[in-house]
Amino acid sequence: MPLTRQDAWSQDEDLLLAEVVLRNIREGGTQLKAFEEVGKQLSRTAAACGFRWNSYVRKQYKSGIELAKKQRKEAKKQGKSQSRAEDAQVPAAEAANPSPEPQSQQPGLSIDAVKQYLDELYEKAGSADSQETLDEHKEKIRGLEKQIYYLSAENEKLETQLKSMEEDYRALIDIMERARKRVGPKDEEKQQKLNFQVEGKGNLEKVEK
Repeated sequence: MPLTRQDAWSQDEDLLLAEVVLRNIREGGTQLKAFEEVGKQLSRTAAACGFRWNSYVRKQYKSGIELAKKQRKEAKKQGKSQSRAEDAQVPAAEAANPSPEPQSQQPGLSIDAVKQYLDELYEKAGSADSQETLDEHKEKIRGLEKQIYYLSAENEKLETQLKSMEEDYRALIDIMERARKRVGPKDEEKQQKLNFQVEGKGNLEKVEK
């Protein structure tokens, strides 16, 4: 029985976990299935993958989750539209050909039958190349989606850092304002000559010019 890993998660493992979970969301799968898939690849338990996703990784991919849900919803709409179109084509075909004659009763091959047969052969001959091209496009789409998810996570990190810096700046301004008020208006000339500098520990000290 293979041993399950219990060491720390790396950035590549977090990225793999995010990719698989987002793909399952996009394709209508379950998160549990995604955790099991990642667990097999990383020799970790599905429970460990689920805990890592909910406690850390999910917070880094909020935009990616919304995008995956949107893609899943659009795929469902397209599937329903295609199904309705196919259902509508069947009655129309039956109405156009209410009583087709059996082929055994036809005297011979008609020009239309030969043309249809040749068209089918042409489609089969080109299906292999079409499938390869389709696979290439799908692979490119996966790569672009991977970049989108990664950039979304980086953008959220930068926004968090910017918000933290803005809060620190406001706190510093507040400290300087309180320090000025403590000096008092008695000696205006001396007050104008006062300046502040930050000590090594982060505290403000008054310095005369």
